[in-house]
Amino acid sequence: MRRAQTGKLVEVQWQKGVVPGCPLAHSAQSWHNMLTENWCQTSNCLPSKKGASDAAANRSRRAILWSDREEILLLHNKLRSSVYPSAANMEHMVWDDELERSATQWAEECRWEHGPQDLLMSIGQNLAVHWGRYRSPAFHVQAWYDEVKDYTYPYPSECNPWCPERCSGPMCTHYTQLVWATTNRVGCAVHVCPKMDVWGEIWENAVYLVCNYSPKGNWIGEAPYRHGRPCSQCPPSFGGGCRNNLCYKDSQHSETADMNEVEKPQVLLPPRTTPRPAPKAPRKSASKPHNIKCDTKLRDKCKGSTCNRHKCPAHCLHARGNVWGTVSYDAQSSICRAAIHAGVIDNNGGLVDITRTEKSPFFVRSTKNGIESLSKYKPANSFIVSKVEEYMADCYTTVAEICPFKRPSSHCPRFFCPANCNTQPSYWSPVIGSNVYADNSSICKAAIHAGVIKASGGLVDVLPLERRKSYAGVLKNGIQSER
Repeated sequence: MRRAQTGKLVEVQWQKGVVPGCPLAHSAQSWHNMLTENWCQTSNCLPSKKGASDAAANRSRRAILWSDREEILLLHNKLRSSVYPSAANMEHMVWDDELERSATQWAEECRWEHGPQDLLMSIGQNLAVHWGRYRSPAFHVQAWYDEVKDYTYPYPSECNPWCPERCSGPMCTHYTQLVWATTNRVGCAVHVCPKMDVWGEIWENAVYLVCNYSPKGNWIGEAPYRHGRPCSQCPPSFGGGCRNNLCYKDSQHSETADMNEVEKPQVLLPPRTTPRPAPKAPRKSASKPHNIKCDTKLRDKCKGSTCNRHKCPAHCLHARGNVWGTVSYDAQSSICRAAIHAGVIDNNGGLVDITRTEKSPFFVRSTKNGIESLSKYKPANSFIVSKVEEYMADCYTTVAEICPFKRPSSHCPRFFCPANCNTQPSYWSPVIGSNVYADNSSICKAAIHAGVIKASGGLVDVLPLERRKSYAGVLKNGIQSER
């Protein structure tokens, strides 16, 4: 009987660099933890359950975002198609709803181990968990594949008849399962665990990814695929079909066709909220930029938490308005001229993001970009300026994914929303709230609900806020929001 390999890999990943082999998690503010685990065991793989039950199951709430499911599948096939040495029998992979459901059930258990036991005899399984700043599921899929750096492919001449294990690192079985030629179905789930015991450490708001595979791979003594010209040794059942170096059946669903049945689930980060005013720029909750004059002072303009984005007119370079400080500016400074001084905008004007900072003990004089700032040697309220980035959103993009709320305040990019987001089902792109929206709402659909943009799309500004205890469900602009 063939045996399948299993193993564990632990990484603690700082924003700069990786330290393998350390499971400890300390300051959540300073670093981000990621662990991955791989499973495969003996026995044959269970066939995917097909039939009438699929339609109903496809309408049930999913534990993975539509966009993440698509990205996971596309990345699996991209990586499988580009293995080295080239694969002669690598099969195209499709999404399997049954595997997704089993992955969902296990992810909701929030147990950092493979399972459930009654299913492990028939599937392959890769696990990953992280906390801290947002990481997409595809990030972990790529990390599994990156074990290839420690793997040496066993050529047929080395297999007599069993192939040697050729892993020079702590683990290669995530990689080999991902590129196992005959594994052609995958289903994954993501779940946010309020508390999760990860090898003795309690992680809060741990983001748990489970991917189940069938037929399973990682059989000891076998190579993950046959080396040769792509598609030259595909099974007869594929009828000679080949797509992007992968054995492909014309009857297979495309990687996005089946996606139309997927339901969009909860967000991958701790819940937050984000509010929204009424003009031209929202998402979960949108905040319209303030149109200001060249001499407008932060102290005069900003009275509330929504005062974070401003639109400066042109020709402020030689306009009146004093600026005190360098990098950090006195609250009595001209916002627009401080932005020019800092290099955030030029004399043509534009959008400026403001972050209020703690009281500064003094302000330093300097000349930058044609503006001479003044010095002040007494404490005063201060602010810093930053550029407004732009982000091409889709109908499923959420604040929780891109710019979740962080104290004391957070800035989001300006989002460009596509057309027709109002037609997306609520289970893919939910809208929770009214005017102020939960941060796992669809930004673009919430913007339509709020009247900030039309169904034809447009630019949206969003201001993340602290979480609300409750949200209102209201029918507006043809969209019924949830509470």
